[in-house]
Amino acid sequence: MGIADDAQNTAADLKGRAKEAAGAVTGNDDLKAEGQADQAVAAVKDAIADAADKIKDGIDAVKDKLTGSS
Repeated sequence: MGIADDAQNTAADLKGRAKEAAGAVTGNDDLKAEGQADQAVAAVKDAIADAADKIKDGIDAVKDKLTGSS
């Protein structure tokens, strides 16, 4: 996962937290739910990016073994 992707996911999570808090304070259940959904989307994107990183690391390790590198 790149730094830009990480920053975007963090921003989306923070935006979701802000919406959830604003919804809770104002009694707006729709805004609160939207904030929770934004947070969930950011968490899923983080999990996918982490899984992709692990797969890439595994592929790189196999390539290194096959080519005799490091």
